[in-house]
Amino acid sequence: MWTVGLTGLLTGLALIVAIGAQNAFVLRQGIRREHVGAVVAVCMAGDALLILGGTAGIGALVTRFPEALEILRWGGAAYLLWFAVRSFIAALKPSSLTEQPPRSKHSVVGTAVALTFLNPHVYLDTVVLLGSLANQQGAGTRWVFAGGAVTGSVLWFSALGYGARSLAGVLSSPRTWRWVDLAIGVLMLVLAIRLVVH
Repeated sequence: MWTVGLTGLLTGLALIVAIGAQNAFVLRQGIRREHVGAVVAVCMAGDALLILGGTAGIGALVTRFPEALEILRWGGAAYLLWFAVRSFIAALKPSSLTEQPPRSKHSVVGTAVALTFLNPHVYLDTVVLLGSLANQQGAGTRWVFAGGAVTGSVLWFSALGYGARSLAGVLSSPRTWRWVDLAIGVLMLVLAIRLVVH
């Protein structure tokens, strides 16, 4: 039974670790040391909710109503485009970690929620794919697989959010932040384009 859990953990990690909008945001907040616990908690809870929902059978519902994914696709693309523009503006006026004004917890949590739930790929990966894989394990072990996938999410977001703190010293200069913001902006723009063309 532990091999099923381990398979769930490794499968979940394989899908979560890919760099995307959510991971870039968690990394940024971890580096800034700003509301890291709240951001990590939102991402872990969101993944857990979607993975467990998919295991409970929501994946079949999403597959039957592809219109829901279309709405998420366009909403997610618009949000990622807005986030890219904001990053490009920040790159034009870079500042160090200490110079950047703190963002409110409400604003940071709102961004984490949007980046978690406005991305249709999240639903395809967690609800449909992980949910389907969990249900292929059989009634007795599907929740073990799902538990492994949720554990992978918890480990990843904790490591990404709190591990990023060690990079704060390296990334304390405005010049470095110009490149970080530029890279994040490009990533968000590419992800927005990919959402629209797929």
